[in-house]
Amino acid sequence: MKRFLILASALLALSLGVAGQTPKYNGKTLGVLGGLGPAASADFMRLLVVKAPATVDQEHPRVILLSQPQTPNRNDFIFGFGEDPEPALRSGLELLTDWGADILCVTCNTAHYYIDHFRDSLRRPLIHIIDETVRSARERSPEGAWLTATLGTIKAGIFQDNAARSGYSFVVPDEETKNDVQEVINTVKAGRYEEAGALMRAVCLKLWSVRNIPIVAACTEIPIAYGYTGLPAEGCISSLEALADACIRELYD
Repeated sequence: MKRFLILASALLALSLGVAGQTPKYNGKTLGVLGGLGPAASADFMRLLVVKAPATVDQEHPRVILLSQPQTPNRNDFIFGFGEDPEPALRSGLELLTDWGADILCVTCNTAHYYIDHFRDSLRRPLIHIIDETVRSARERSPEGAWLTATLGTIKAGIFQDNAARSGYSFVVPDEETKNDVQEVINTVKAGRYEEAGALMRAVCLKLWSVRNIPIVAACTEIPIAYGYTGLPAEGCISSLEALADACIRELYD
């Protein structure tokens, strides 16, 4: 995994700049709404460091992280129970803007179901994790990919609809496997990473026995679990990495 990230960072750095030149941090401030859950936003911050084309502290971007784990459950409300998380998501992004963010992102896929309701009214541009993950999947696996996500994300259809607009398609697992994926996510949120990795490994092997295409980790807890599976890094298209790559592109000229 470490070697894969180093290689991916090198390729990103090359794509950002002119041959022979190192991309320069452009001074923009990134506002990150995280805590959805905390492990995912912490891993996102790590990815920003790994992927930044920086050699000293001062070449890394200015980032404001608002970790807001008290945001109501994004998955539950889609199924008609619990508190609506949309007001908390909106207020968090507005607070980041007030704090000086020039661009915004949110380290939760399901949250974008709600964010899409008010995205156009935000005062700063939002780097959209769904857009970026679909883009990454199309580039890496034009023939399609498995969609693994929260039950709410799949029910809402935000990935399927986004992909369809560009002529791409995801393969959605059967009901039993979708529930197994949700258990993986819940296990990561509970801090049991090795257990989550074992569960995710079983999910991946089951899906690959049906069709050998990459698995899109369309929940930001899933890449954490995948890191504990022992499976090849290229088997997973991480929404968290797709978001980090897009942020780096926006922060460096």
